[in-house]
Formats: sequence, C-alpha cells, structure tokens
Amino acid sequence: MNTNSIVRCSSTAVLACLLGMAIACAGNRGGSDVAASVDGHKIYNADVEKWYQNQTAGSQQQPVGEQAASLRLSILRELIDNEILMRRAEKLALLATDDEIDRKLNEIKSPYTAEQFAARLKEKNITAEDFKRDIRRSLTVEKVMNKEVTSKISISDQDVNNYYNAHKGQFNFIETQYHLAHIFVTPLPNPQVHQNNKAQNEPEARKKIEVVFNRLESGDDFGTLARNYSEDGETSANGGDLGFTPESGLARTDPSTREAVLKLKAGQYSPVITITDPRTKQLFGFQIVKLIAKEPAGQRDFSDPRVQQAIRSQLQDHREQLLKAAYYEILRNQAKVENYYAEKVLESNGTVK
Repeated sequence: MNTNSIVRCSSTAVLACLLGMAIACAGNRGGSDVAASVDGHKIYNADVEKWYQNQTAGSQQQPVGEQAASLRLSILRELIDNEILMRRAEKLALLATDDEIDRKLNEIKSPYTAEQFAARLKEKNITAEDFKRDIRRSLTVEKVMNKEVTSKISISDQDVNNYYNAHKGQFNFIETQYHLAHIFVTPLPNPQVHQNNKAQNEPEARKKIEVVFNRLESGDDFGTLARNYSEDGETSANGGDLGFTPESGLARTDPSTREAVLKLKAGQYSPVITITDPRTKQLFGFQIVKLIAKEPAGQRDFSDPRVQQAIRSQLQDHREQLLKAAYYEILRNQAKVENYYAEKVLESNGTVK
C-alpha cells in the first residue's frame, strides 16, 4: 500500500495529524546529518549521498522525485545490512585486519600499473580509501559467513549418492557442457522481481550492473550478489545458477555471451555483457556470466570423483545461499535499527529529497 492509500484509510484527520507529529519527532532523533543508526552506530546522510552519486554518475537520465528517494532507501538498506554484519564481526573478533586488507589490495592491483589502477578508480568515481573500505567490508563478511554459516554445513556421502540417483540423466553428456551462473539486470518490467533497486530504465540498469561488477572486482561473492541484485526471478535465489548448458546451446546464444564464455576458465566471470534482440536491436538487458565448470561429453558414473565433487559443490552452494539468507534475517531481527530517512520519506508523503 502506498502513502496516499494509507492517508485515505486514516479514520480521522486528528489521527493522521498525530501520526505525522510522531513521525516528525522520530525523524529528528538522529540529527539532521544522520540517516540511520544500528545499535547506536550512526550512518550519515553523507554516506548515503556518496553511494548515491557513485551509482548515478554518468547516467544520462538522473533519478528525480520518488525515483531518487527509492534509490536512496535501497542504498541505505544495504548500508544498514553492512553495519549489522560489521557489528556482528566486531563481537566475534572477526573484523578484517590491515594486513589482510593490504594483501587483498595488492592482489587486485597486481595486473595493473599504478597509473592504470588509479585510472580504474577514477572511472568508478571512488577514492583509494573508499576501495580499501569496500575490501575491509567484503573480507569481514566472508570471515563472518565462513564461521557462522559455511563451516557448519555438512554434505554427507549419502546426500551426494541420493542426488546422483535422482538426477542420473544430468550426468550423461552427449556433448561438452558448460556449468554457468549469471547476474542479470534489465530495464524492462519484470513482475517476478520484488526489489527496491529494480532498474526502471536503461541508465539505471547500466549503472546497477556496473556497481555489481565493481563489487565483484572488490572480492564480493558472486552467488550472494546474484541473490541480492539479479533480476532473473528464476535463478537469483540459487545464486544465479543456470545449470549446465550444452555446447550446441551455447552456439545458439547471443554472440557476445558465447564469445565471453569461451574465453573463461572455471571460476572466472565475464565483463558486463550487453544483450540485445538480434532482430530489432532493442536492448534486453545486461549480464555478468560465471563459468563454474566445463565438462567434456560422455556418461559420468558415480565413481567418477569429478561427479561426486560437482554434486557436493552444488548441494553446498544451494544450502549455503539458503542459510546465508536466513542468517541475514536473524541478524536484522536482533539488531536495533532506526531508519530516520525512511521516517522522513513517510512524513513528507514521498516528497523528501
């Protein structure tokens, strides 16, 4: 229900007035420069604005009005989630150390000269300190998730055997198979996607996929980003997993995707791929594709270690995505979150800037 509907449903004008006064008072609790707080830790409007400018930089059509407020709410929700997880990491003594951050930074910088790396940061409209902060966050998230979720997942031999017996046909490859995953963003309407950050037009879609790619470059997990940002309603919940695509199927896909996939090694992901209708040339969307594995043709017996490992990895990945989603929900429930910006949006009937 939108704000206008809420106002129409108010039983009396007095009640509506009292509600507005209560929200207005609440919106001032954090101070005019504070967008939200998590367990007393403040998230400033300047942080939201920095992310907002980064995501909208270069867009020919800048968000305005309700669209801009919706984007800021989405950004703030992500910053709140980040802060919740950082506070959990603090309690567990799992915050990434300076040495870990420097090692990761040097690893990312290694293919570039200092000038090339500085140019890449400039393209992304971020400073070196911003980039290090992103690395700290992604490494911390990885450490927390490894301890709290991944380390507790156990896939038994019986689980693997049961899956093979139930899906034996999947392992009879008459041609080379490519196990792929993707993160897909489209400017077109999609009723299956229920995201605050659903792209509404081409500039938004382009910017969103660029932000996701930058997150991958900073070390974020592909499956987690697919779950949170991919607009493919059929695969996002499973971390973007597309399953196996035969070589003949790959040959029939769009040339840009085919060319990108054929260049990948297992575990690598592609640059951003633009997808257009081959007949009309109309933009369909953007995607990033990951090659999980490449399997040659032939029947795979259960005794093949690669089959057992592939099944175990798939079961592990799917269970991990489910448990991570549940873990995030539990942390949100436990945290004391005050979203002052959301209160101001409601108070202003959606006209806040």
